[in-house]
Amino acid sequence: MRGIVFPVVLIVIGAGWLLNEMNYFPSVSWIIILGLFVAGIAVLAVDGINKSTIVLGPMLIAGAVTTFLRQQFGLGLSVQLPVLLILCGCLMLLARSNLIRPAPPKPWEKLPTSSSRQE
Repeated sequence: MRGIVFPVVLIVIGAGWLLNEMNYFPSVSWIIILGLFVAGIAVLAVDGINKSTIVLGPMLIAGAVTTFLRQQFGLGLSVQLPVLLILCGCLMLLARSNLIRPAPPKPWEKLPTSSSRQE
């Protein structure tokens, strides 16, 4: 169950974004902002803070905040994208720190145990 949360959140955000872009919800751009924000919080809450989530979670939250600033106060895309790139670089450097614990291995990265091999 834990592994399907993030993909489902991405699907919901993408569908909401698509419907918004197609003007099915002309004044509901809050779906994107709240979706990104909740997804960022969920990444940090579900997997905790590790070398993987320390970049993804805050980037989703920053995307929500800068999108809000862009829609409400006219922050230009020429400012939003560089700010997000700078933040991403800083978070990637932070992820290399020894202070942040490593991400747990993915299921496909786990080595098979000797008892599971049949010879």
